[in-house]
Amino acid sequence: MEREKIFQRNRHPFKTFSLGLQHVLAMYAGAVIVPLIVGNALDFTLEQLTYLIAIDLLACGIATLLQVFGNRFFGIGLPVMLGCAFQAVSPMIAIGLEDGMGVSAIYGAIIASGLFVFLFSGVFGKLIAFFPPVVTGSVVTIIGVTLIPVALTDLGGGDRTSPDFGSPLNLILGFGVLIFIILMNRFTKGFLRSISVLLGLIAGTIVAGLAGTVDFTPLKEAGWFHMVQPFYFGKPTFHASAILTMILVAIVSVAESTGVFMALGKIVGKDITSKDLARGYRAEGLAIMLGGIFNSFPYTTYSQNVGLVQMSRVKTRDVIFVAGSLLVLIGFVPKIAALTQLVPTSVLGGAMIALFGLVLSSGIRMLGDQVDLNRHENLLIIACSVGMGLGVTVVPEVFAQLPDKLRILVDNGIVAGSFTAIILNLLFNGLRGNQRNTVAVEPGEEGEVA
Repeated sequence: MEREKIFQRNRHPFKTFSLGLQHVLAMYAGAVIVPLIVGNALDFTLEQLTYLIAIDLLACGIATLLQVFGNRFFGIGLPVMLGCAFQAVSPMIAIGLEDGMGVSAIYGAIIASGLFVFLFSGVFGKLIAFFPPVVTGSVVTIIGVTLIPVALTDLGGGDRTSPDFGSPLNLILGFGVLIFIILMNRFTKGFLRSISVLLGLIAGTIVAGLAGTVDFTPLKEAGWFHMVQPFYFGKPTFHASAILTMILVAIVSVAESTGVFMALGKIVGKDITSKDLARGYRAEGLAIMLGGIFNSFPYTTYSQNVGLVQMSRVKTRDVIFVAGSLLVLIGFVPKIAALTQLVPTSVLGGAMIALFGLVLSSGIRMLGDQVDLNRHENLLIIACSVGMGLGVTVVPEVFAQLPDKLRILVDNGIVAGSFTAIILNLLFNGLRGNQRNTVAVEPGEEGEVA
């Protein structure tokens, strides 16, 4: 199918706007939950948290527009939405709480990882050879496992030292939201199912409001308009361990984006070439760097919006342009961003169990669908890497006496598990082991991606 036919413009403005709004709603919960989790974990003030949410939404919109405006230099040119990467949550919190690092180190690492993706976008086909499904699936599984304790802590109330931690009200709100989301996914389909998390947060907040536990202060104090302020939280600092951690997160995000690009290509009837992928990676690298400069987050493609494209059967880029523009507009209005701060911690925790569990299950699905689990070698790679990642997360002091240069590789569960998976995969499978997915290439080129 010709490019012009694939992206033929929808000429009904109201329908285009409605479809764009639907895309925003489908990814909105994920877009606002990440800043809520990170901001609360790093003890941001209400003003800082409001800014973080607003700037994140704005950056999501800019990142989406960078990707949808495909040109010869950057942008995949497909109907794809970008949002903050869930797999970056745990590493960002760990970096922010690390002695000697703090928030400035988070954004230095994000900028460096974005630059890495941008500079190496043309050769990522070769770099991704180190991240076949057995490695990527293991890393995503590790990320999900390390996030679950954060969700349970929030479900209990957030502060373990607080007298009301684990109170009956907190448990009712948290598990009530989780049950609501489960029932929505059991008895609804399509659009309602896609926004089940958002509906769960709204329902939980309403119940919490009736119980008198909702604080309306953030909404009252938030303004109606603000300008973008680069480096809002201060100048970035650069630390080797933090940069390495975020580069690993970025590579995993790129590997996942590859799958999204390929899936969208099939939906719209377009053969995705290696040059298309390079432009997509380059746009993602730009988006990650902008996230660091704006003091927001690294950005990646959102797979739930691919399902929305397939469900609605509307494949035009003008719909995604509307969605990206709406996110930019919302990002300039702190009052809208402050609405999300009304969500109590226990309500958020109930939704986080489902979301972080989905991260874990997506890793398991990658392993089940794309990895030959009948091979003992693959089982050993998964067992050792996930075991190492979880072990370091639970008992981080086990490597406390190693030299600082060695601790870079082992003082974070995601990094330790990732390196374990990479090394064992090279040992057992080599560079081309377990790479089943091929991509269309330009004439005279050959290549594979994970």
